[in-house]
Amino acid sequence: MSGRAPDTGEAPPSHDGSIRRLYEEHHGPLLRYVSSLIRGDRQRAEDFVQETLVRAWLNTANQPPGWSPSRAWLMRVAHNLVIDWSRRERVHTEIQHEHSLDKHIEPVDPMSQAVQRRFMVHALSRLSHPHREVLFYVYVLGWTGADAANALGIPPGTVKSRTHHAIRELRRRHPEHTLAAA
Repeated sequence: MSGRAPDTGEAPPSHDGSIRRLYEEHHGPLLRYVSSLIRGDRQRAEDFVQETLVRAWLNTANQPPGWSPSRAWLMRVAHNLVIDWSRRERVHTEIQHEHSLDKHIEPVDPMSQAVQRRFMVHALSRLSHPHREVLFYVYVLGWTGADAANALGIPPGTVKSRTHHAIRELRRRHPEHTLAAA
């Protein structure tokens, strides 16, 4: 079996001329436009222009005979490609940035942690058991009020009320630490 198309008596459409014409007519202006969007990365700009021209060439099959993409259409396609790429890059950069923050965490002061832990144990021990219990579920475990209510077998409104009153009591007894109890 050869790699040629079967002979149907019709000449295959000549796409070489149309893609070459698109390239010659629009490459320069598209390259300048895309370069201005991405600020100087010549290779990436060339890639965007190439992808734009390929999409235009492929799209001619779906259009009426004689249709040719306008420069405005081509620039919109290029613009959309750049926007899609920049969104992907931004997400990728944000993810990398989040991971790099882990490497720059301030050193832990064990004495400061011990003092804070002792203060918290003392402050919480002065609260009633129901108030301590609600604070543990909501703030230590990070559960929602509904989840804490379900685990404790009490209505969600009671969780809200106990949380509010427990924090208010902590603030009343320890006004110097109101930000820590917020």
